[in-house]
Amino acid sequence: MSRREVDLFVIGAGSGGVRAARIAAQHGARVMMAEEYRVGGTCVIRGCVPKKLFVYAGRFAHDLEDMAGFGWRVGEAEFDWLTLVANKDKEISRLEAIYRRNAENAGVEVVASRAVVAGPNTVRILSTGEEVDARYILLATGARPALGPAIPGCELAITSNEAFNLTHFPDRILVQGAGYIAVEFAGLFRALGSDVTLVYRADKVLRGFDGEIRDHLEAEMTRAGIHLTPGRTITAIEVINGGKRVTLSDGAVVEVDDVMLALGRIPNTAHLGLDTVGVKLDEVGAVVVDEIGCTNVPSIYAVGDVTNRINLTPVAIREGHAFADTVFGNRPWTVDHSLVATAVFSEPEIGTVGLSEEVARALGRPIDIYSTSFRPLKATLSGRETRTFMKLVVDKESDVVLGCHIMGDAASEMIQLAGVALGLKAKKADFDRTIAVHPTSAEELVTLRTPTRSV
Repeated sequence: MSRREVDLFVIGAGSGGVRAARIAAQHGARVMMAEEYRVGGTCVIRGCVPKKLFVYAGRFAHDLEDMAGFGWRVGEAEFDWLTLVANKDKEISRLEAIYRRNAENAGVEVVASRAVVAGPNTVRILSTGEEVDARYILLATGARPALGPAIPGCELAITSNEAFNLTHFPDRILVQGAGYIAVEFAGLFRALGSDVTLVYRADKVLRGFDGEIRDHLEAEMTRAGIHLTPGRTITAIEVINGGKRVTLSDGAVVEVDDVMLALGRIPNTAHLGLDTVGVKLDEVGAVVVDEIGCTNVPSIYAVGDVTNRINLTPVAIREGHAFADTVFGNRPWTVDHSLVATAVFSEPEIGTVGLSEEVARALGRPIDIYSTSFRPLKATLSGRETRTFMKLVVDKESDVVLGCHIMGDAASEMIQLAGVALGLKAKKADFDRTIAVHPTSAEELVTLRTPTRSV
């Protein structure tokens, strides 16, 4: 029997892989796509989407508390974890079906199997042993949770993969990490009623974010009752009294129901056969690519988290689209990674785009900082002790806004539009002449008139 031939074989059916497969097929390419788990990838199945649903659940707890200040009286509320998990599963299954249907409707053949590279133009489907010849191969295998150094009892910990499907709600949980995933889960578990301890090796959370944002988030997390434990790591975990005893690097002991490791993510390149064809990887195992996603093997490309550039779903989608248009659509273009807005769904949430104050200072040119911290209008009646923080980083000579950083309700919504403004190289004067929408938090972005400081 002759071997099948395709124009494109995509390994991995996450957001980036699915977009690349669909667009390539729409350009007339014969496309196969293999996925060993579920179509949709990390974001849809065990990442952004279920995480945001859980964050919503926690915010309802805040809303119930805040209602009293607005005249509402409600009976005793009761939260059911298993109902949340079950309803989340229904929604994820619905989204997975949409992803699969969209790919298949575009003409993509979806294969439920792990696949590996068997040659520069060959992919092996492991469930059947079949080898498929492909003019191009696209690696879109994403990343997996990092487990950190091996310690006694590390097998007792969970990661974000398992956190979405716990069969019990943890009354006490210890989270280790200081990035997106760690602060988001710490916040949502606390909002749902857990006693939360956050352990991290650094002195502050969210390395790489603007320093003032980091400070304000830590203040809000402390105000919410999260036990922040900087400068330490977990050295051992053991089972005790139906829970877990955690020993930290300073000798302190914490007893909890669950331990969650949120130590970043590792590119999924192991056992993919990349060594057999000489695909170059970097020091953390990420696929090295050029600006159009091509590896050092001309027939093999990669997009998304497996390349460890900017590990965000919308970036993977853009990279997948650019690859398909460039290779199969005769419409070459590349993704601009220089200005990408992002959100952290912490409590409160964060939105940021452009340069932090620290990075802007390092450029060696004079900058103006405009910032404000205030109690949002809703909190004046609810009585909730929380503050919104906003900051603009402005090039003093050109007046161009270099960075925008927001922490507070709807920060993720605001930063999307701020990203448009910064992408157009808006100046502070453009913000100033924009009439405010009142009463909103967002109006503060266009009413900041006096620099907080100049550096």
